[in-house]
Amino acid sequence: MVLSPPAAPAVLPAAPLALWAVPVAELGGVARHVLDATAAGVPGWRVAVLCPPGPLAERLRERGVPVVVGPVSPADGAAVARSALRRTLRALRADLLHTHLAFADLTGVAAAAGLRSARGARLRVVSTEHGISGVRGLYRSGALEQRALAAAHRARLGRTDRVIAVSASTAGQVAAQWGSRERITVVRNGVDRPEPAPDPRAGLRILSLSRLAPEKRIDRVLRAFAEVAAAHPAAHLTLAGTGPEEPALRHLRAALELEDRVSLPGHLEPEQALRAHDVVVQLSAWENLSYTLLDAVAHGLGAVATDVGGTPEILPPRCLVDPEDLPAVAAAMVAQGTSLPARPLPAAQGESVASMCQGIARVYGEVMR
Repeated sequence: MVLSPPAAPAVLPAAPLALWAVPVAELGGVARHVLDATAAGVPGWRVAVLCPPGPLAERLRERGVPVVVGPVSPADGAAVARSALRRTLRALRADLLHTHLAFADLTGVAAAAGLRSARGARLRVVSTEHGISGVRGLYRSGALEQRALAAAHRARLGRTDRVIAVSASTAGQVAAQWGSRERITVVRNGVDRPEPAPDPRAGLRILSLSRLAPEKRIDRVLRAFAEVAAAHPAAHLTLAGTGPEEPALRHLRAALELEDRVSLPGHLEPEQALRAHDVVVQLSAWENLSYTLLDAVAHGLGAVATDVGGTPEILPPRCLVDPEDLPAVAAAMVAQGTSLPARPLPAAQGESVASMCQGIARVYGEVMR
């Protein structure tokens, strides 16, 4: 385990310390949340991050965020992760443990048991729920595994001071699947308007920006685009991302004779990709509160998405589609691309990064009383 910077000095600092346990190494949606929040800062608190080695840790270090790198991913196993987390909590003498994602939630409450902060108080535990599916079996196919995991979460909620949900939909899923609403607070994912501000334009440069995985239903995006392409010679689709569906998507693109109209460039930086397109399409089976859609709205782009999870908290009904109704999906792509007034309004998208961090700080203040 590599600790950077070294453990806190004996003199108590003015601000309490929250340790964020994040069991992911790559730069996905949860990493985006961590990077944004630590860059803006949680008012009144110091934040250190414990995560596996990889791009997230490197990016945090580049930004001057205190990082502990250790074996805390699911691949390391629960016992190893729990031990690494407990050692880190003791070394830093944190006032609060903030876990992200199910693996850290479950290992975190065990690691925190019986520990006290540098101030002598009981170590508080907060978790943020980023990705709870309302579609049974979407991420875990075994019914027995699902029941066991739900029981484990119900048990750990009794030892968690507060649960933060990233959307009202996520809060509803926590309550429905794991138990009471009493300890749940909604703090929506926040994004800021880009600087310099983009200049939206009408057009049919269409973007899918997600992992190429079955639950993202990108094959429907491609099939719906085929209808758009037939009527609009200038339309182009970019399927950005990597994942197991890439070979099948390349085969489908060839079968639809769209090699010249559809690009599969692999990973693209979101800011670059958003500024180069007019419409974002996301036909996922489930989303809690998609950063891709939040960013699309902030950039003034058109948006087409399935009516699932927290997506209606971002987009108005005119942007929501049935992914099985390909003509309707195609029509929505065209409407969102060609009519600027039809696009969702950036002012309606919700939280800024600063207000998100203020919401986290309020939760911390409440659990520390």
